[in-house]
Amino acid sequence: MVRHGQAMKRSIHVVNLDPAAEYFDYPLIADIRDLIHLDDAMEDEALHFGPNGGLVFCMEYFAQNFEWLETELGDGDDDYILFDCPGQIELYTHLQVMRQFVEQLQHWNFHICGVFLMDSQFLVEGTKFFAGVMAALSTMVNLEISFVNVMTKIDLLSKKDKKNLDRFLDPDTSILLEEEPDQRRLGQRYQKLTTALAQLVDDYSLVRFMPLDRSDEDSIDEILLAIDTTLQYGEDADVRTRDIEAPEDRDDDEQAGGGGDDDE
Repeated sequence: MVRHGQAMKRSIHVVNLDPAAEYFDYPLIADIRDLIHLDDAMEDEALHFGPNGGLVFCMEYFAQNFEWLETELGDGDDDYILFDCPGQIELYTHLQVMRQFVEQLQHWNFHICGVFLMDSQFLVEGTKFFAGVMAALSTMVNLEISFVNVMTKIDLLSKKDKKNLDRFLDPDTSILLEEEPDQRRLGQRYQKLTTALAQLVDDYSLVRFMPLDRSDEDSIDEILLAIDTTLQYGEDADVRTRDIEAPEDRDDDEQAGGGGDDDE
């Protein structure tokens, strides 16, 4: 996304909020690892956290130190900032850390759009697709902000899965359930539960995924456009008219100059 913005001569800043991240091939304007690193929590003799517990501890520590982020961001106006967040789903569905972060950004007058990323290889089977949709829905309900849901790594799918992709981008839940062999092996109780969840998704149409192929610039542009539309990005910008000249003004200039051809 950053490289795509550079190609469009558009500045997209990135903040890393993943204390376990290892490498970035683009610049960061703020990095949570400068505040706390996952290794700090795991190697502390008094804490003895594992990877998951350590990450939760780091994010809760971050929530207690939002002023650090405010200082790092500075006073830039109209900045377009991408917050790269950890992938542990419990941070968004069970815990309040990310909700507190969203509320803090709103307090700082940020316009916010959440982007929920789900691996396409996880979504090309019926039951896994419904699990992914429910995870996205839980996140949307918990954070209470607008979302763009993205199916990533389309370029890594097999030719067979790519042909079936439309079934999951605009799904008919009843057909997906009928075609799922695991559904037929489930007991009646679980079949009813799965069917009820699928019906919920179908009735309210709250979750739809957009495909992202990182090798296709048009795919990236469509995702960025959806995010911009959600944010209402650029709607307050002034229209630039300095290079626009009214037709009648050009006619007057040509008459005053003799039409231009007689001067040569």
